[in-house]
Amino acid sequence: MRLHAIVGDLETARRAVEGGATVVQLRLKDASTDEVIERGAGFRDLPATFIVNDDVQAAIALGADGVHLGRTDEGVERALQAGLMLGRSASSTAEARQGETEGAAYIGAGPVWATPSKPDADPPIGLDGLREIAAAVTIPVVAIGGIDASNARACLEAGAAGVAVVRAATQMAELSAAL
Repeated sequence: MRLHAIVGDLETARRAVEGGATVVQLRLKDASTDEVIERGAGFRDLPATFIVNDDVQAAIALGADGVHLGRTDEGVERALQAGLMLGRSASSTAEARQGETEGAAYIGAGPVWATPSKPDADPPIGLDGLREIAAAVTIPVVAIGGIDASNARACLEAGAAGVAVVRAATQMAELSAAL
């Protein structure tokens, strides 16, 4: 759970795993299930936990370890019935507790800081918000949003079990060293 690389292609995923990523999450916003399945071929062979973002059907078809669903995404029951590890997004303690109640294995908390990779994200929660979320649940919390080698350790010190990165996915070696 320590280092999540959120990527859109297999080559970036490979580089992230070589650099120390323990989890790779395939995120293809606005892609059809068929496209996610096509582009997700090969991810299962990586020596990392494989998560699909937002698409339970694609996660099942690809043999993924899990699926990450945002607060408004559907498919929680189906994911759990299929035996997928469930990740849920939260930007408040109430949302984190809700995710835990639903059966989530981990919470993606954030954005911790503003991030250009998700312009429609909620306002940043900062380290204090991250700390509150981590204290509110018993499952691992993974910090996301504006995280890089310069601030990743602060997220762990605030109670996160790991960090997730999009822009810094190609900088895993630097992130690994920082943690």
